[in-house]
Amino acid sequence: MNTNPKVDFYFVKAEKWQQELRALRAIVLECGLVEELKWGVPCYTFQQKNVALIHGFKEYCALLFMKGALLSDTNGLLIQQTENVQGGRQIRFTNVRQITELAPILKAYLYEAIEVERLGLKVESKAKEVLVFPEEFQSKLADNPALKTAFEALTPGRQRAYNLHFSAPKQSKTRESRIEKCVPQILHGKGLHD
Repeated sequence: MNTNPKVDFYFVKAEKWQQELRALRAIVLECGLVEELKWGVPCYTFQQKNVALIHGFKEYCALLFMKGALLSDTNGLLIQQTENVQGGRQIRFTNVRQITELAPILKAYLYEAIEVERLGLKVESKAKEVLVFPEEFQSKLADNPALKTAFEALTPGRQRAYNLHFSAPKQSKTRESRIEKCVPQILHGKGLHD
């Protein structure tokens, strides 16, 4: 097992699921993956491609497969965290016994995930929905070309955040007020929460 000393702290600092996280780590490393620290959690890679993550939550700990949607899931263990998650799938655990009993199956899933990376398979993204902005914002963009240019330069995620913020109020007056407050921020290329 080739553990990465930079990742050790994650397993030491874990207040919950320590035994379970260590058991998952041992299984993943037995599959020959490289251990790295990404997004503050242990990430396991094959030829510098992310294959799996180990992470703990309040109610469970999990082994997350980055392209789990492409796995055959013959045992029906994979869970899609939310409807918006496209590729990732988790297997959740609440005790170390579950992990120990599933070790051979977990290794089979890991080897399949490695093969997915070796073959260069990709998860097909769902088409992004077209944003429909409130009339008040559309008029503001039409009247202010600099604002329109600045808004179009924002990342899609920032545009979506503004759209949700502007569309939420039921009253036009409230929508207009929100838009006015955000114009300087948009002109400076900043997102809603920057």
